[in-house]
Amino acid sequence: MENATRTVAESATKTGTKTGPGAGPAAGPAVELVEENGEVTLSIGGEQAMQAWERDLMWESADLLCEHGHDFYEVGLGLGLSALRIANHPATRSHRVLELFDEVEELFQERHPELPDTLSIERGDFFQRIFELPSESVDGIFFDPALDMEVWKDEELWRRTVPEVVRVLRPGGVFIPFFSTRPELRWQYLPHFREIRVIRRPYTAYDTTEYTYGTSGDAYIQCFRKD
Repeated sequence: MENATRTVAESATKTGTKTGPGAGPAAGPAVELVEENGEVTLSIGGEQAMQAWERDLMWESADLLCEHGHDFYEVGLGLGLSALRIANHPATRSHRVLELFDEVEELFQERHPELPDTLSIERGDFFQRIFELPSESVDGIFFDPALDMEVWKDEELWRRTVPEVVRVLRPGGVFIPFFSTRPELRWQYLPHFREIRVIRRPYTAYDTTEYTYGTSGDAYIQCFRKD
């Protein structure tokens, strides 16, 4: 998910999806699962929010997360590719997923009626919930929400929020945002971590994918580690 609802760093077109601080399920955009011509797309607000071709990158991100402990938290359910990978990993003791939209979870539950015992899904706004989570309570956070362009640009918001992410992580824990197709460190998180690991992997998107720089090339998985 790398379009404007996912990252301003990729300089994509704004969707107008109002999914930031103070937003809630009732204010959310239309959510639809589109399956045609062998392609699977989660559409939010009429825009491509996530597609099934991302699977290998999401899986590698999930496996990287699971190298760092046993209890994990994820922001943004999407198609559930990373959620199921993390929950089914042998190292995982617990995996909680925060999702803003009821419809996203409903679509996921229709496709996956039986979930791993380690997986739980909760509803809420990340920018409120992060302040409520206990300190040093998780070993890793995977971050892949659908956010409005204005939210990504809000420097003050990120200055307030990312220290809370660090607080919630245990020492040695990691924060892994969704992959990028540009070799640029995420400015929202960079000031708050001293150790950052970047993994470069090739990707091939659908011919119809609108949110990457081209439909093939290199993607970058960024892993921010707490001291």
